[in-house]
Order: sequence, then C-alpha cells, then structure tokens
Amino acid sequence: MSEISAPSLPARSTRSDSVKFYGLWIAVAVALLVLPRIFSSGGALTTFSLIGISIIFALSYNILLGQTGMLSFGHAVYYGLGGFLAVHGMNLIASSKLPIPLPLVPLIGGVAGLIFAMILGWVSTRRSGTAFAMISLGVAELVASSALILRSFFGGEAGITANRTKLFRLFDWSFGPQIQIYYLVAAWTLIAMILMYALTRTPWGRMCNAVRDNPERVQFVGYDPHMIRYIAFCFAGFFAGIAGALSAINFEIANSAYLGAVQSGTVLFAAYIGGVGLFIGPIIGAIFVTYLSLALSDLTSVWQLYFGLIFIAVIMFAPGGIAGLLMKHRPVLRAGMIGTVLRSYLAALVPTAAMLAGLVLAIEIVVHHTVNASDDPNIKAFGMSFNAASPLIWGLAAALIVVGYIVARKTWTYVAHAWDTAMTAAREKGFLA
Repeated sequence: MSEISAPSLPARSTRSDSVKFYGLWIAVAVALLVLPRIFSSGGALTTFSLIGISIIFALSYNILLGQTGMLSFGHAVYYGLGGFLAVHGMNLIASSKLPIPLPLVPLIGGVAGLIFAMILGWVSTRRSGTAFAMISLGVAELVASSALILRSFFGGEAGITANRTKLFRLFDWSFGPQIQIYYLVAAWTLIAMILMYALTRTPWGRMCNAVRDNPERVQFVGYDPHMIRYIAFCFAGFFAGIAGALSAINFEIANSAYLGAVQSGTVLFAAYIGGVGLFIGPIIGAIFVTYLSLALSDLTSVWQLYFGLIFIAVIMFAPGGIAGLLMKHRPVLRAGMIGTVLRSYLAALVPTAAMLAGLVLAIEIVVHHTVNASDDPNIKAFGMSFNAASPLIWGLAAALIVVGYIVARKTWTYVAHAWDTAMTAAREKGFLA
C-alpha cells in the first residue's frame, strides 16, 4: 500500500488550486442539500441515510487499514457500542427531560467508541500484522458474545429501542419524518469527512503512513509506532461510534447484529472495494456496497454469494479498488488516449457480459437444486423467469459461459494492446514517469 492515503493540496498551492480544493467541499455540501429535492421518495431518503452512515464507518476503518496498515476484523465493536450507548442516552434524555437535542446524540456514540477504543486498543495495538488482526477478531467475538449474555444492557437478541421524537426539539424539528433524519445524517457525514480528511493532512497523519510502510524506520528516528497506532485506533473508534449512533437514531433500535462479524466484514468490503490507498476510495466503496446490497437483496435470495464474488474479483483484478482503477486512467485521459481505451472496453463488454449472464444463470440453477430442490422449478432471479429443471436452461448457461469466455479472451487481448498503446503515448507526452 504505497499509495498516498489522501489527495493533497500542494505545498505551494496557487489561488486556482485553493479555489478547486475548497470548491470541491462546497460542491459536496450543495449536493447533500439538493439530493432530497431530486429524489424525494421515502425509500431514496432511507438509502441516502444508510449511505451516509456507511461513509463515516468506512472512512473510520480506513484510518486503521489504509492509513496505518492495521487489518481489523472487529471494527464493528466500536460501531455497535456507540449505537447501544446512543440508544441508552436517548432513553435517559427523554425520561429525565434533559435539554439535549437529538443532533448532539451522535457525540454520545462517538465518546463511547473512543472510550472503548482507549481501553481495548492499548493491548491490541502493541502488535501489528497478523497478530493485530487475530486480536481484533478475538475481541469482536468476546464483545458479540457478551451482547447475548448481558441482557440487562444489550437487550438480548431483540436489542433495545428508543423514541427519537421524545427528545428536546431543536428549531421545532421532531425528527420523526425521514427527511429530517436525512439532513441530520448528511450534516454529520460532511463534518466527519472534513475532520478525517484534516487528520490525514496533519504530521501525525503522515506518521501513520510511515508506520504502515516501515515501522522499524519510524522507531529508528525516535517515534513510538505503538503510540501512533494507538492514537489511530482511538480516532477510528470515535468515528465508528458516531456512525453506530446515527444508525441507532435512524432505526430507533440497537441489537446484537451491530456488533457481529457481518458488520465488520461489510466495512472491510466497502473499504477494500472502494480502494484503501486513496481518501475517496472508502467513500466510493460505501456508496457501492450499500446500494449493491439493497439492490441485490431484491433481485436474488443468494445476494451474499454475488457480494463475495465481486469482492474476490476486485482483490484479483483491481487490488487498488475502484478509486485506484479510476486513477490509473488519469494519465491516459490527460494524454488524449482515453477514446482508444474506451473503444477496446466496449468491444470486450458484450462477450464478458454474456459470460457473466451464463455464470449467474448457472449459480441460480445450482442454488435451486441444492437448497430449494423441493420448490417449484419455475423461479425468478434478476427480473427473469425461467425453469431451473429445463435442460435448455442448463445448455444455455453452459453455452454462454464457454462461448462468452472464448470470445472475451480475444477481446481482452485487444484491451491489453490498446492499454499499452495509450500508456506509451502518455509516457512520451510526460504524463507518466
């Protein structure tokens, strides 16, 4: 992970660079304000709220993985504990009639995540690499199991609930309608993004990159890698707690699923699929993963299987994630060769899509015969109805996979040739070292 963790404002930035840099953040704020005007349905607002929460969670995870090089399998611990403490906080505020408005409740979750990260992180950050990953997994299992044992605090499998409309009202907002929750999540998403980006620009943020790349050299120059990892761990816990609190506010409930391995795996997927080497990578990954999980769950019953296949494909063919893949095209675009590359992509699109369609068909048929063998063979997946018992469907799936693969192999050769031509042109024009 040698790439930088965040796009930077040049040390000697011109006025034009400054306008572009700050204009980008203003554009993001305007986009967050305008989105509900364009997509005003309840489903769209709920999706946007979930994406905002996922962005905070994925960026907090990237402080560990992308910035400091710590692979954690238990980041959901701080997300979940932040959510539980936020729900308990809402109930306490409502019952005591404290003059604390709902927009401040995410801070309760953030502080809870920070405190638990300070307690649990001191030991786990003494090790890095595989040892840290295994310790984080053990801590996650310990806390998740405790959630089912300590019923008085965690509420067992049912969890604990709260009523967000019972809190002190700010500007006469009850926070009952989803549009008000969306604006609450959007505001916290923007604040958290700016704060986490600012952290990457500090000297401490640069030291995190150094610890990730070469901890021995960091120690040699007089810094303590353990302390740098520990501070990063605490910041990550704080922002994860804020994300968990926002999720608890959105659903008005916190349960053991908040602390589970699925939650930790989802944020790992989001960060890695988006790209951990760039600040925008986890943002792209959070949007992609959240939307994909919502869309796929409506299209097929085995959507987690496709989710895993996409993750494997990203690891194998685009280890830099979506953001890294896009950044590779930057010199090609500047050299004016993007047209050549796009034409090769279009040529490869049809046979590759045919191969993937055959693969999807084969998966749905196999799943029907292995999991739902006693059900009606006339099934529906991805909007298509077909008979899983028909030999014609089996033959069609096999033909699409075999013929699609053979033709795609030839077109991928064309893609490789077009890419080499474009990169050579970019190098000759000085856009690539």
